[in-house]
Amino acid sequence: MYEDSIQALLPREPAHYIGGQWQASREAREVLNPATEARMGEVAEGDAQTAEHAVSVAAAAQKAWAREGLAGRAQYLQRLLEQVQGNAEGLARLLVTEQGKPIKEARAEVQMALTMLRYHAGLGFRQTGQVMASATPGRTISIREEPYGVVAAIIPWNFPLAMFLRKVAPAIVAGNCIVVKPSENTPFSSLAMATLCHRAGIPAGVVNVVTGPGKSLGEALVRHPQTHLVTMTGSTRAGSQILHAAADKIVPVSLELGGKAPFIVMQDADLQRAAKDAVASRMTNCGQVCIANERTYVHAAIHDRFVEAVVREVQQLQLGDPQADSTDIGPKVSAAERDSANAHLKRALEQGAHLACGGPQALPPALKQGYWVAPTVLTGVAPDAEILKAEVFGPILPIVAFDTEQQVIEWANASEYGLSAYVYTQDLGTAMRLVDELESGEVYINRIGPEEINGFHAGWKRSGLGGDDGEQGYRTYVRTKVTYLDYNA
Repeated sequence: MYEDSIQALLPREPAHYIGGQWQASREAREVLNPATEARMGEVAEGDAQTAEHAVSVAAAAQKAWAREGLAGRAQYLQRLLEQVQGNAEGLARLLVTEQGKPIKEARAEVQMALTMLRYHAGLGFRQTGQVMASATPGRTISIREEPYGVVAAIIPWNFPLAMFLRKVAPAIVAGNCIVVKPSENTPFSSLAMATLCHRAGIPAGVVNVVTGPGKSLGEALVRHPQTHLVTMTGSTRAGSQILHAAADKIVPVSLELGGKAPFIVMQDADLQRAAKDAVASRMTNCGQVCIANERTYVHAAIHDRFVEAVVREVQQLQLGDPQADSTDIGPKVSAAERDSANAHLKRALEQGAHLACGGPQALPPALKQGYWVAPTVLTGVAPDAEILKAEVFGPILPIVAFDTEQQVIEWANASEYGLSAYVYTQDLGTAMRLVDELESGEVYINRIGPEEINGFHAGWKRSGLGGDDGEQGYRTYVRTKVTYLDYNA
């Protein structure tokens, strides 16, 4: 039923969406379904010439788009919201097919995307500047917001639909034009969104989608002389490369990078609630979430009971066909990601960790095709183990016992990352002391994510620069112009 509607959103042949048209490519690459390894289709393989064309087209369209005015631009987002609503189930099914997440999580991602559109469509009548007092009568100082021009957006594969709109919605409502490069693993969601942007009547050149490798196409987008702002969500390694590429141009760069979130369970915590949330935060999207619970620290007094509760939760998870409503965990997005998760697990066991449940032997025999990793719980993990340092994008939950508040603060902060952290306690003083001490851009108290649109999603340390969402995220896409006016005769 949904296959026809999905196909109607995609180009008939491998092509980029540039200047409101599908532009065929001489080079193409295959995209595989991660659950079955079946061929989904082909997408265009862009290069530096593709980037040159797309940015030039966006630059040519930007001045006219800015003249539409904020309220006018917001109306286009409202029309796009209606298009996404009308195609919600088809988009969710497409997410399942190309990314592997279960259908119930894909539907939640569509709702996340709609929330981003609602928020930014509501900015049509926001305050766009300030008038300041001057030291001299008959003079004023005004500060107004203006768009940068052309934005290059490089988005990841773990939430390809939501990330598309997380970048596109604020960028274009602010008056910029944008060129989006999706991950090679999940390009179809962005191509489908290009079709919906077209149907919403967004003028040609305002939203452009090019597909291809980050090393050539992505770098060319960043280095293009008419790219005025770069926004990227992805790995710390890729973010570092983008910073280097943008340095000579001195253009602003916003990066949401890796995470290694500590999940701290104090002695007085609601144990069952903490265990349930620890599993949900680690296992959602097969562990492929930047803010996921990467390392669980539990007070020694409740450690054994907590482990028992976590194992019970994990053993109830259904691993299998992501198109089924009953499935909780789908496959990893690619063979490389599967192998990386398994390598981290193997090394942890070699370093003395114990398998409380899961592991390769826990995979159902029916799952011979696809990129599967069984949900796994580890205990006996040493505080300095490698699995507590490197970002592990997979459903592997290591648990470590701690004795004192100061000890767990030190362990939690002993990371190069600082994106998210979690604290479970029933004592407000304890919670706020930990908020004060944790080196993290966001802290969740007695709850897990996802983050909310009117917050600000930003990391510390090697987790990034800048950020997304809310008022502060919107300001990423505007710069200021100050006018000094003397109206004395």
